[in-house]
Amino acid sequence: MPEPFLSYLRVYEPLRAFDGPTGAPVRDALRRGPVDAVDAGALDRDSCLRSGLGAGTLPAGTVDVLVTTSEKGETLVCPLDTRPRAAAALLAFLAEEPPVLRAAVLSGPESAARRDAEAALAEIGDGAAHVVTSAWTVPLPWFSLVDPDARRLSLHERRRVHWQVPIGTALARAERAEKIVRSGIGDDGPAEVLAETAGWLARFDRASVVELDYGGLVTFLDDDALRNDTSAELVQDALQALQDGDAEVAQSCYEDLRDFWGAVAARRGNG
Repeated sequence: MPEPFLSYLRVYEPLRAFDGPTGAPVRDALRRGPVDAVDAGALDRDSCLRSGLGAGTLPAGTVDVLVTTSEKGETLVCPLDTRPRAAAALLAFLAEEPPVLRAAVLSGPESAARRDAEAALAEIGDGAAHVVTSAWTVPLPWFSLVDPDARRLSLHERRRVHWQVPIGTALARAERAEKIVRSGIGDDGPAEVLAETAGWLARFDRASVVELDYGGLVTFLDDDALRNDTSAELVQDALQALQDGDAEVAQSCYEDLRDFWGAVAARRGNG
């Protein structure tokens, strides 16, 4: 079974963020050994499938983690937060879908599913989930967080595209991009995504690192497409054009991005 067709925005925090009783599951996961980022999506999927999430049953409470290293050599940890993320998805389903569909999907009382999901979501306390996902595309505002030249590209058997950036830099870039976008094209769409992203990043330790990862989307991009992908550059160019008042250049960048990621999304029907 292929990796889920998701892209990821992740936050890796320093070990001190997991001190105390609430961090015990993360410390236990570290002792068991971290997960390879290439395997993270499949692990999430398999955990949810085993639990029967489609019937309203959440994954078990076992925590898995990814690990990276900061520029200073400090170990940083990203819990996958599979259970609370699944709980959030279940609560969204219960809030958004009509009663007939909810009843058809759930194997038990809706009240019990809601109660279990709320309890699972509370497991992260006052914190936030360390992982955000997007299906079939990379949200274009995410590219505003990264340095295009810092892309890490692997075209070997375990193909991967990702960037890492200090969280303070990512947060500042998100806030700057939000101001430019609001001034240039209004308050909806990308501006809202940037505001939400900045609010999310602000909840983590300032020594953290943010990672943008194409995840399973590399399945739909051959090696040449990945080598020649200029998405991050195009987003940065579009932001500069908006700041300069050059709507024509900004529109041209957007059209190139739309063509590239639209071609990936078009594969959905054949996936």
